[in-house]
Amino acid sequence: MSSFGKYTHAIVRGVPATVGQREREEHEKEEEEKQVSALDSAKLHRQLGVYTGILRQKLGLQVIELPASEEPGLPHSLCVEDIVVVQGDTALITRPGDPSRRREVETVKNVLEELKLRVFEVTDEKAILDGSDVFFTGREFFVGISKWTNHKGAEYVADAFKDFTVSIVHIPEPHHLKSFCSMGGPSTIIIGNSEAARRAIKAMEQLTDYQYDKLSVPDDAAANCIYARIGNKSNTLVHRTADEFPESSKAFKKLPDYTLIPASCTEVAKLGASLSSCSILINKKFEY
Repeated sequence: MSSFGKYTHAIVRGVPATVGQREREEHEKEEEEKQVSALDSAKLHRQLGVYTGILRQKLGLQVIELPASEEPGLPHSLCVEDIVVVQGDTALITRPGDPSRRREVETVKNVLEELKLRVFEVTDEKAILDGSDVFFTGREFFVGISKWTNHKGAEYVADAFKDFTVSIVHIPEPHHLKSFCSMGGPSTIIIGNSEAARRAIKAMEQLTDYQYDKLSVPDDAAANCIYARIGNKSNTLVHRTADEFPESSKAFKKLPDYTLIPASCTEVAKLGASLSSCSILINKKFEY
């Protein structure tokens, strides 16, 4: 736990030219009264630029920027968190539930090997695993069994990270586990308020041997944050902006002596992704 929230590196990926293509096509089919806004590619670039700046300047991380995928049919490749689970010196390359996304693996794997992490891979063709379904609390792992992740995928998490308990939580479609929860500190779980979120936290409480504090927020999407420790004592939380979720933003102020950093995520959210989806956080110092 002494290293929980401490990071030295972050991996991000550029915005592919095809980003939002599927979403725009679906938007064109929507009826006007549903008021569904299409993805704004220019705005997405700006938001990810700010996000990368936060990682580099506010959190002090060495940011490795992978080029945007030039392959057609990979519009979600900027959501790099789905491709790998990293804890300490171990990285588990996943097998994404969307078959097309498996073409993203090689580029990320090469970088992890250059960083000299111990790299394991999900190789069973019957296994599927998305990184956004893997929730690490600093003490244990919870794996969401979802549209994107199955039991065989969860078994790979248990095999790769043998020092930690791994428990499974069933998640209804179309959610990932981390779409409505994250760590807000070494012992605090931030959780959304939907029925799916409430069921998930109840299941986690029944499965764990640890006592966690809870910070409930009204909006599921706002519950996905990035917690980081800068130096020995400085607690930092990167969270969705007050413009996006005003009531949830107020809840973060209950965290004592935290540096709160808002980051807009409206366009990534239109891809069905979350704030943490856009980076892979690594502690290269391997402190234990």
